[in-house]
Amino acid sequence: MVCYDNMSIEFFYNLSMKNISKTWQPKDIVVVSLGFFVCFFVIFANILVMMAIFMNRRFHYPIYYLLGNLAAADLFAGVSYLYLMFHTGPWTIKLSIYQWFVRQGLIDTSLTASVINLMAIALERHQTIFTMQLHSKMTNHRVVMLIIGIWLIAIVMGLIPTMGWNCMCNTGVCSNMAPLYSRSYLVFWAVLNLLIFMVMVAVYTRIFIYVRRKNHRMSQHTSQVKYKETVVNLMKTVVLILGCFVVCWTPGLVLLLLDGLCESCNVLTYEKFFLVMAECNSFMNPIIYSYRDKDMRNTFKRILCYPCRSSQQTGEHSGVHFNTLEQERRRRVLQESWVARRARDGGGRQVNGEQVNRELVNGEQVNGGQVLLKDADKMLEESES
Repeated sequence: MVCYDNMSIEFFYNLSMKNISKTWQPKDIVVVSLGFFVCFFVIFANILVMMAIFMNRRFHYPIYYLLGNLAAADLFAGVSYLYLMFHTGPWTIKLSIYQWFVRQGLIDTSLTASVINLMAIALERHQTIFTMQLHSKMTNHRVVMLIIGIWLIAIVMGLIPTMGWNCMCNTGVCSNMAPLYSRSYLVFWAVLNLLIFMVMVAVYTRIFIYVRRKNHRMSQHTSQVKYKETVVNLMKTVVLILGCFVVCWTPGLVLLLLDGLCESCNVLTYEKFFLVMAECNSFMNPIIYSYRDKDMRNTFKRILCYPCRSSQQTGEHSGVHFNTLEQERRRRVLQESWVARRARDGGGRQVNGEQVNRELVNGEQVNGGQVLLKDADKMLEESES
């Protein structure tokens, strides 16, 4: 067996009949320009999500930790594509084999981490909804272990071609899209992602059916308008999640399957455009999973408006109210005083006053605690303003 690990990148591209442009063509300029725009937007949007989760203590729950990890994966994807933009087109011919594997490995790792994160979030939502919980009871230790496991799988997937599943020793199985990758690896990677997609479809479909049945039983005690709104909002979220994944990923996955299974198919015509479409899923995730959250949206506004407000503020406060430790302490004091006042006025039960107070501190909606919590939050905001 003869291995060609000392040959140039141009040698493998010629074998796969994939031409490397000597000069910048109009199509190359369009794709790279669009790629730069997408990359910068992906990086900005996901940094914003990570800052919001870190700075707002109300997001310190397992689901938001997973959203933060999803943002980290998408941020890594943005950086990986930015690296690709600087090593594509006429620049490709200057790469060594090691640099080429680094370029492709970064993309494979980032996109795999993003997809597995999407599945982890779907499974977390499934677990919490079916146990009638607002937030998962998963401990921080388990969340950390889950996040580490996600990245380990993603890193392994990115390193597999470098560790030997390539075509440098068998040039007859080289793919057209990735000239140093084996066709069998591309088929494996595409099928794996399609299976993850099918799991996500099954999970969200089961969630929708369960919530729909649950609301149907509860509709006897609530208004029909509220029932319809719940079903419609859930439908919109599910359609956005699945629709975004299908639109962004299906063309590229189908192209990978064609490249691996059909040697005579011309898969290079739309390769770069489908690659950009897959990257678009990385900036759609913050919009779908985070921007639709009202608290997250308000935190975004406070972060973005902070420079303007800080320059205009002359008093002690800057106008940006993140839940710092001091604010949490003041919030707790206001809650306790509010509960005591309601108890004296007959608005609560003295016997359960301690239980209600504890529910308020933890932010759980039990025995009317959510109403008092909102009142306490309102008092806090008025005092801070």
